[in-house]
Amino acid sequence: MSDQQTRAVIHAEPVVPYDSLYARLGTLRAEWTLADPYPHVVMENFLGADVIQRMLGEFPDIRSGEWIHYVHYNERKFGQTQRERFGPTIGEVVDELNSPRFRDFLRDMTGIEGLLHDETLEGGGLHQSERGGFLNVHADFTVHPHRRDWRRRLNLLLYLNPGWEESYGGYLELWDTEMRECRRKIGPVFNRCVIFSTDPTSFHGHPDPMTCPPGVTRKSLALYYFTQEAETMVRSTEYRARPGEGVRGLGIYLDKMALRFYDRTKRALGLDDRFASGLLRLLSGRRR
Repeated sequence: MSDQQTRAVIHAEPVVPYDSLYARLGTLRAEWTLADPYPHVVMENFLGADVIQRMLGEFPDIRSGEWIHYVHYNERKFGQTQRERFGPTIGEVVDELNSPRFRDFLRDMTGIEGLLHDETLEGGGLHQSERGGFLNVHADFTVHPHRRDWRRRLNLLLYLNPGWEESYGGYLELWDTEMRECRRKIGPVFNRCVIFSTDPTSFHGHPDPMTCPPGVTRKSLALYYFTQEAETMVRSTEYRARPGEGVRGLGIYLDKMALRFYDRTKRALGLDDRFASGLLRLLSGRRR
Protein backbone atom coordinates (compact mmCIF):
# COMPACT_ATOMS: atom_id res chain seq x y z
CA MET A 1 0.00 0.00 0.00
CA SER A 2 1.38 3.42 -0.94
CA ASP A 3 1.75 6.24 1.60
CA GLN A 4 -1.08 8.10 -0.16
CA GLN A 5 -3.38 5.06 0.12
CA THR A 6 -2.43 4.60 3.77
CA ARG A 7 -3.28 8.22 4.56
CA ALA A 8 -6.61 7.83 2.80
CA VAL A 9 -7.44 4.80 4.94
CA ILE A 10 -6.41 6.61 8.11
CA HIS A 11 -8.74 9.48 7.25
CA ALA A 12 -11.66 7.08 6.72
CA GLU A 13 -12.50 7.85 10.36
CA PRO A 14 -11.42 10.77 12.56
CA VAL A 15 -8.03 10.30 14.18
CA VAL A 16 -9.56 11.50 17.46
CA PRO A 17 -13.36 11.16 17.86
CA TYR A 18 -14.01 14.69 19.11
CA ASP A 19 -17.79 14.40 18.80
CA SER A 20 -17.75 11.48 21.22
CA LEU A 21 -15.35 13.20 23.61
CA TYR A 22 -17.36 16.41 23.78
CA ALA A 23 -20.60 14.48 24.16
CA ARG A 24 -19.31 13.21 27.52
CA LEU A 25 -17.36 16.30 28.50
CA GLY A 26 -19.53 17.02 31.53
CA THR A 27 -18.99 13.49 32.85
CA LEU A 28 -15.25 13.70 32.22
CA ARG A 29 -15.00 17.07 34.00
CA ALA A 30 -16.76 15.62 37.05
CA GLU A 31 -14.55 12.52 37.01
CA TRP A 32 -11.45 14.72 36.79
CA THR A 33 -12.53 16.95 39.66
CA LEU A 34 -13.67 14.17 42.00
CA ALA A 35 -10.94 11.63 41.23
CA ASP A 36 -8.95 10.07 44.05
CA PRO A 37 -6.06 10.36 44.90
CA TYR A 38 -5.48 13.22 42.41
CA PRO A 39 -7.18 14.43 39.22
CA HIS A 40 -7.39 11.79 36.51
CA VAL A 41 -9.75 10.25 33.98
CA VAL A 42 -9.90 6.81 32.36
CA MET A 43 -11.45 6.57 28.88
CA GLU A 44 -12.24 3.22 27.26
CA ASN A 45 -12.23 2.73 23.47
CA PHE A 46 -10.46 6.05 23.14
CA LEU A 47 -9.71 5.83 19.41
CA GLY A 48 -11.67 4.26 16.60
CA ALA A 49 -11.18 0.52 16.03
CA ASP A 50 -9.46 0.97 12.67
CA VAL A 51 -7.03 3.59 13.96
CA ILE A 52 -5.98 1.69 17.10
CA GLN A 53 -5.53 -1.57 15.17
CA ARG A 54 -3.25 0.17 12.68
CA MET A 55 -1.24 1.67 15.53
CA LEU A 56 -0.74 -1.80 16.97
CA GLY A 57 0.36 -3.14 13.59
CA GLU A 58 2.97 -0.37 13.30
CA PHE A 59 4.34 -0.71 16.83
CA PRO A 60 8.08 -1.52 16.54
CA ASP A 61 9.30 -4.91 17.69
CA ILE A 62 11.27 -4.73 20.91
CA ARG A 63 14.20 -6.44 19.16
CA SER A 64 14.34 -3.81 16.41
CA GLY A 65 17.25 -1.89 17.95
CA GLU A 66 15.33 1.41 17.83
CA TRP A 67 14.69 1.62 21.56
CA ILE A 68 16.13 3.83 24.28
CA HIS A 69 17.03 1.67 27.28
CA TYR A 70 15.57 2.93 30.56
CA VAL A 71 17.15 0.15 32.59
CA HIS A 72 18.31 0.84 36.13
CA TYR A 73 17.29 0.08 39.71
CA ASN A 74 14.04 2.05 39.53
CA GLU A 75 12.75 0.94 36.15
CA ARG A 76 13.12 -1.55 33.33
CA LYS A 77 11.47 -0.38 30.13
CA PHE A 78 12.29 0.83 26.62
CA GLY A 79 11.30 3.99 24.79
CA GLN A 80 11.20 5.52 21.31
CA THR A 81 11.02 9.31 21.01
CA GLN A 82 11.95 9.90 17.35
CA ARG A 83 8.73 11.02 15.67
CA GLU A 84 10.22 10.51 12.19
CA ARG A 85 10.59 6.78 12.91
CA PHE A 86 6.93 6.25 13.79
CA GLY A 87 4.62 4.53 11.33
CA PRO A 88 2.08 6.71 9.48
CA THR A 89 -0.83 6.01 11.82
CA ILE A 90 1.15 6.34 15.05
CA GLY A 91 2.67 9.56 13.74
CA GLU A 92 -0.70 11.01 12.82
CA VAL A 93 -2.18 10.09 16.19
CA VAL A 94 0.75 11.74 17.98
CA ASP A 95 0.38 14.86 15.87
CA GLU A 96 -3.35 15.07 16.55
CA LEU A 97 -2.98 14.51 20.29
CA ASN A 98 -0.43 17.33 20.29
CA SER A 99 -2.57 19.61 18.11
CA PRO A 100 -4.23 22.86 19.27
CA ARG A 101 -7.63 21.20 18.87
CA PHE A 102 -6.86 18.36 21.26
CA ARG A 103 -5.12 20.70 23.70
CA ASP A 104 -8.29 22.78 23.68
CA PHE A 105 -10.22 19.66 24.63
CA LEU A 106 -7.78 19.03 27.49
CA ARG A 107 -8.29 22.62 28.64
CA ASP A 108 -12.06 22.21 28.52
CA MET A 109 -11.83 18.99 30.55
CA THR A 110 -9.23 19.98 33.15
CA GLY A 111 -9.57 23.78 33.32
CA ILE A 112 -5.82 24.21 32.65
CA GLU A 113 -5.21 27.12 30.28
CA GLY A 114 -2.30 27.48 27.87
CA LEU A 115 -1.27 23.84 27.52
CA LEU A 116 1.83 23.23 25.42
CA HIS A 117 3.03 20.02 23.78
CA ASP A 118 6.60 18.76 23.52
CA GLU A 119 7.74 18.16 19.94
CA THR A 120 10.82 16.30 21.20
CA LEU A 121 8.72 13.78 23.20
CA GLU A 122 11.40 13.88 25.89
CA GLY A 123 10.82 10.87 28.16
CA GLY A 124 7.59 10.05 26.32
CA GLY A 125 6.71 8.65 22.91
CA LEU A 126 6.40 4.89 22.59
CA HIS A 127 7.07 2.74 25.64
CA GLN A 128 7.47 -1.02 25.81
CA SER A 129 8.34 -3.47 28.61
CA GLU A 130 9.09 -7.19 28.57
CA ARG A 131 8.44 -9.88 31.15
CA GLY A 132 10.16 -8.69 34.34
CA GLY A 133 9.69 -5.04 33.41
CA PHE A 134 8.62 -2.56 36.06
CA LEU A 135 8.52 1.11 36.98
CA ASN A 136 8.86 2.00 40.65
CA VAL A 137 6.36 4.41 42.16
CA HIS A 138 7.35 8.01 41.47
CA ALA A 139 6.21 11.55 40.81
CA ASP A 140 7.42 12.86 37.45
CA PHE A 141 10.04 15.50 36.77
CA THR A 142 8.40 18.88 37.31
CA VAL A 143 9.93 20.95 34.48
CA HIS A 144 10.87 20.13 30.90
CA PRO A 145 14.54 19.05 30.79
CA HIS A 146 15.46 21.72 28.24
CA ARG A 147 12.88 24.45 28.94
CA ARG A 148 13.16 25.67 32.50
CA ASP A 149 9.98 27.77 32.24
CA TRP A 150 7.84 24.81 31.08
CA ARG A 151 6.01 23.30 34.05
CA ARG A 152 4.78 19.75 33.53
CA ARG A 153 1.02 19.52 33.99
CA LEU A 154 -0.52 16.44 32.37
CA ASN A 155 0.34 12.90 31.28
CA LEU A 156 -1.60 11.02 28.62
CA LEU A 157 -1.11 7.25 28.41
CA LEU A 158 -2.70 5.21 25.62
CA TYR A 159 -2.36 1.43 25.98
CA LEU A 160 -2.00 -1.00 23.07
CA ASN A 161 -2.25 -4.41 24.72
CA PRO A 162 -4.96 -6.68 23.31
CA GLY A 163 -5.78 -9.70 25.46
CA TRP A 164 -3.91 -8.37 28.49
CA GLU A 165 -4.60 -10.57 31.51
CA GLU A 166 -4.67 -9.47 35.14
CA SER A 167 -2.15 -12.17 36.04
CA TYR A 168 0.46 -10.45 33.85
CA GLY A 169 0.64 -7.48 36.25
CA GLY A 170 1.74 -4.14 34.80
CA TYR A 171 -1.26 -2.32 36.28
CA LEU A 172 -0.81 1.43 36.69
CA GLU A 173 -0.97 2.21 40.41
CA LEU A 174 -2.05 5.62 41.71
CA TRP A 175 -0.78 6.29 45.24
CA ASP A 176 -1.87 8.86 47.78
CA THR A 177 0.25 11.97 48.30
CA GLU A 178 1.81 10.57 51.50
CA MET A 179 2.78 7.24 49.86
CA ARG A 180 0.80 5.29 52.43
CA GLU A 181 -1.42 3.26 50.12
CA CYS A 182 -2.33 2.59 46.52
CA ARG A 183 -5.73 4.15 45.88
CA ARG A 184 -6.41 2.84 42.37
CA LYS A 185 -5.07 0.23 39.93
CA ILE A 186 -5.70 0.60 36.20
CA GLY A 187 -5.06 -2.24 33.77
CA PRO A 188 -3.09 -1.41 30.59
CA VAL A 189 -5.81 -2.81 28.34
CA PHE A 190 -6.17 -2.19 24.63
CA ASN A 191 -7.38 1.29 23.59
CA ARG A 192 -7.68 2.57 27.18
CA CYS A 193 -6.51 6.15 27.69
CA VAL A 194 -5.51 7.53 31.08
CA ILE A 195 -4.92 11.25 31.62
CA PHE A 196 -3.70 12.52 34.98
CA SER A 197 -2.23 15.59 36.61
CA THR A 198 1.51 15.68 37.25
CA ASP A 199 1.85 17.59 40.50
CA PRO A 200 4.93 17.02 42.69
CA THR A 201 2.97 14.43 44.70
CA SER A 202 1.17 12.61 41.85
CA PHE A 203 2.77 9.27 42.71
CA HIS A 204 2.25 6.44 40.23
CA GLY A 205 3.98 3.45 38.68
CA HIS A 206 3.78 -0.30 38.13
CA PRO A 207 6.42 -1.43 40.62
CA ASP A 208 6.10 -5.23 40.61
CA PRO A 209 7.98 -7.08 37.85
CA MET A 210 5.54 -8.23 35.19
CA THR A 211 4.84 -11.92 34.64
CA CYS A 212 3.53 -11.79 31.07
CA PRO A 213 4.60 -14.70 28.85
CA PRO A 214 7.80 -14.41 26.83
CA GLY A 215 7.05 -12.56 23.64
CA VAL A 216 4.21 -10.54 25.18
CA THR A 217 5.09 -6.92 25.95
CA ARG A 218 3.36 -4.00 27.63
CA LYS A 219 2.97 -1.31 24.95
CA SER A 220 1.88 2.30 25.36
CA LEU A 221 2.05 5.79 23.93
CA ALA A 222 2.95 8.51 26.43
CA LEU A 223 2.51 12.24 25.81
CA TYR A 224 3.21 15.07 28.25
CA TYR A 225 1.76 18.57 28.35
CA PHE A 226 3.18 21.73 29.93
CA THR A 227 2.37 25.33 30.74
CA GLN A 228 4.80 28.23 30.54
CA GLU A 229 5.43 29.72 33.97
CA ALA A 230 7.53 32.66 35.13
CA GLU A 231 8.66 30.69 38.18
CA THR A 232 9.00 26.93 38.39
CA MET A 233 10.16 24.38 40.94
CA VAL A 234 12.74 22.21 39.19
CA ARG A 235 12.92 18.63 40.43
CA SER A 236 13.86 15.40 38.72
CA THR A 237 11.78 12.23 38.98
CA GLU A 238 10.97 11.55 42.64
CA TYR A 239 11.02 7.79 43.20
CA ARG A 240 9.59 6.53 46.48
CA ALA A 241 9.62 3.21 48.31
CA ARG A 242 6.32 1.61 49.24
CA PRO A 243 5.55 0.89 52.88
CA GLY A 244 7.50 -2.12 54.12
CA GLU A 245 10.06 -2.23 51.30
CA GLY A 246 12.92 -2.02 53.80
CA VAL A 247 16.36 -2.58 52.26
CA ARG A 248 14.93 -2.26 48.77
CA GLY A 249 13.87 1.25 49.74
CA LEU A 250 17.53 2.15 50.24
CA GLY A 251 18.31 1.02 46.70
CA ILE A 252 15.41 3.11 45.38
CA TYR A 253 16.76 6.15 47.20
CA LEU A 254 20.38 5.71 46.08
CA ASP A 255 19.38 5.20 42.46
CA LYS A 256 17.14 8.27 42.64
CA MET A 257 20.03 10.40 43.87
CA ALA A 258 22.32 9.11 41.11
CA LEU A 259 19.67 9.94 38.54
CA ARG A 260 19.21 13.36 40.11
CA PHE A 261 22.89 14.06 39.51
CA TYR A 262 22.53 12.93 35.92
CA ASP A 263 19.43 15.10 35.49
CA ARG A 264 21.35 18.20 36.54
CA THR A 265 24.11 17.30 34.08
CA LYS A 266 21.57 16.63 31.35
CA ARG A 267 19.93 20.03 31.84
CA ALA A 268 23.25 21.85 31.96
CA LEU A 269 24.73 20.19 28.87
CA GLY A 270 21.57 19.72 26.83
CA LEU A 271 21.89 15.93 26.71
CA ASP A 272 19.01 13.76 25.51
CA ASP A 273 17.66 10.37 26.52
CA ARG A 274 19.69 8.51 23.91
CA PHE A 275 22.82 9.52 25.77
CA ALA A 276 21.16 8.36 28.98
CA SER A 277 20.28 5.07 27.33
CA GLY A 278 23.91 4.26 26.63
CA LEU A 279 24.93 5.35 30.10
CA LEU A 280 22.24 3.26 31.79
CA ARG A 281 23.18 0.22 29.75
CA LEU A 282 26.78 0.68 30.88
CA LEU A 283 25.77 1.08 34.52
CA SER A 284 23.40 -1.88 34.47
CA GLY A 285 25.84 -4.13 32.65
CA ARG A 286 23.05 -5.16 30.28
CA ARG A 287 23.76 -5.76 26.62
CA ARG A 288 21.11 -6.45 24.04
